[in-house]
Amino acid sequence: MTVKIASHKNIAYTQAGKFEETRFEKIHNIIFKDSKEASILVAQEIADLVREKESQNKPCVLGLATGSSPIKVYEELIRIHQEEGLSFANVITFNLDEYYPMDKSNIQSYFYFMHEHLFNHIDILPENINIPNGKVRSEDLYQSCIDYEMKIKAVGGLDFQLLGIGRTGHVGFNEPGSHLNSGTRSITLDHITRVDAAPAFLGIDNVPRKAITMGIGTVLAAKRIVLLGWGANKAEILKETIEGEITSEVPATYLQHHNNTTFIIDEGASSELTRVKTPWLVTSCVWDEPLKLKAVVWLSELLNKSILKLTDKDYNNNGMSGLLTEEGTAYDLNIKMFNKLQHTITGWPGGKPNADDSNRPERANIPKKRVIIFSPHPDDDVISMGGTFDRLVEQGHDVHIAYQTSGNIAVSDEEALKFAEITQTLCPDCEETQSIINFLKLKTENDIDSNEVRQLKGLIRRSESLAATRYLGLNDENVHFLDLPFYETGTIKKNNISDDDVNIMCSLIENIKPHQIYAAGDLADPHGTHKVCLDALFIALEQLKHNKYMDDCWVWLYRGAWHEWESYQIEMAVPMSPDQVLKKRHAIFYHQSQKDGVMFQGGDSREFWVRVEDRNRLTAKKYNDLGLADYAAIEAFKRYHF
Repeated sequence: MTVKIASHKNIAYTQAGKFEETRFEKIHNIIFKDSKEASILVAQEIADLVREKESQNKPCVLGLATGSSPIKVYEELIRIHQEEGLSFANVITFNLDEYYPMDKSNIQSYFYFMHEHLFNHIDILPENINIPNGKVRSEDLYQSCIDYEMKIKAVGGLDFQLLGIGRTGHVGFNEPGSHLNSGTRSITLDHITRVDAAPAFLGIDNVPRKAITMGIGTVLAAKRIVLLGWGANKAEILKETIEGEITSEVPATYLQHHNNTTFIIDEGASSELTRVKTPWLVTSCVWDEPLKLKAVVWLSELLNKSILKLTDKDYNNNGMSGLLTEEGTAYDLNIKMFNKLQHTITGWPGGKPNADDSNRPERANIPKKRVIIFSPHPDDDVISMGGTFDRLVEQGHDVHIAYQTSGNIAVSDEEALKFAEITQTLCPDCEETQSIINFLKLKTENDIDSNEVRQLKGLIRRSESLAATRYLGLNDENVHFLDLPFYETGTIKKNNISDDDVNIMCSLIENIKPHQIYAAGDLADPHGTHKVCLDALFIALEQLKHNKYMDDCWVWLYRGAWHEWESYQIEMAVPMSPDQVLKKRHAIFYHQSQKDGVMFQGGDSREFWVRVEDRNRLTAKKYNDLGLADYAAIEAFKRYHF
């Protein structure tokens, strides 16, 4: 069943906390399976509003956002314009914010972003586009903000405001501490906001420290507000915003004051909401097996008790009396769930030959499996599943590594220059090398890497990958560099998946005919490389699934360096000994260009090898706390059924 967004015309709001399945929620929200379907419906609401205003011979005033969240909305608006004739001639837009100082021509400016993703592709009048001026003189900045505010009021205010949300709870660039009645103004960016922007700027040192933003008061004056939230990395702040108290420390909570706001979120972003995470606390549940396991693990962690020590009283006092009614006693339920977790653990990720596999996660009836490990970047394989990779090779399986992208944009200019200068020393007369050196020394912030520079950076990562796979005992002919075309733009912004990307994936799968596929299951950012690579795999699997050899193919998803599957989600847990932890660390070290001062550090200052070891140890500790064996570390996987 498709859920329709309540429109700006006929939305019927009930008192906060009464319109959902839970008393905890204070903002109307709708959860979608994925961001694409949700974005299409949001775009349709905007298109309907534009047409309605046009029929009334009135301007349609839109407040627009930047960032990854609204990209699919803009893509759909462009499609509606081009294929269904939607005109934007009556539309006036006001963007939420802009970095300061920031030149319009800078590829990181929001002026550039909006034209790249929307304005260049529709018939909006240039004079109707309003974006804060990132190059206004400092002495004129205050007046410029006042003028921006007055211009919004002069056209009758915002009919519709599209928002994203930052991990600090900011909307626009209204950082923690922003006032309810604040107007358009300059603001100093929070460190977390700058960290999140760092990938686009190729390092946090390049991210501006200030910005110009519409105020909270400006946003709340809009007649209709829709906030988009995608991915698990937004889940915690969305829970605080939707269920928490109104506070300046989480500026998005001010939206609780607005009587025509809807949050549009995907399953990952909704995962911390009470009705999703612990539905038994707010309503009667249909207790299927996954929910039973989720509830028992949650109760064990909440009470800091191993599963086998949980009592009837523990269940009854925490909203799970209905579960006990179905299962009989805590004793029976505990043993059942304990065994379910126990059966996820295996030291044989490819299946243990000549063994009873009825209680193991993988099959024993194919002793030597053909395996493809898909790695979005050239180090995700060893970072995320280096121990399992090592086990598969040691246990005699035919393992293939497929690096889906070149990873060239993650190589710093300084690293590339170092290699170019070494090459020049060995080959003084090489003109191409001299061209690369000259380009890198003269490169400015708006320059996109030349093809030669991108090739060099890709070769650096390729050589590191081969060093790591050789260390783990894999022959070079089993290492495949796919260089998917969607990635090869030379910038952070990637192209959409094309038939060429999918065909490359299909060709490799058809050639190897794998019994196992491992792939990165990170779904946080709908436009992140991991998500795009996973989507390409899913499309390929859909195209190939009717082939006979695919009947024997199982797909296992691993997580990246930032997040891990929850204990109740894990379907295969591969333990590692202390020696294997060290071996995995050494494999990661071969990716030297990514080891120190890595460009895409995220909000975690630890190096990748440190954070992933901590994550693997934490997974092992969680298993031990639940009452299972005590391992040094565990890598976790969840099976994908296609």
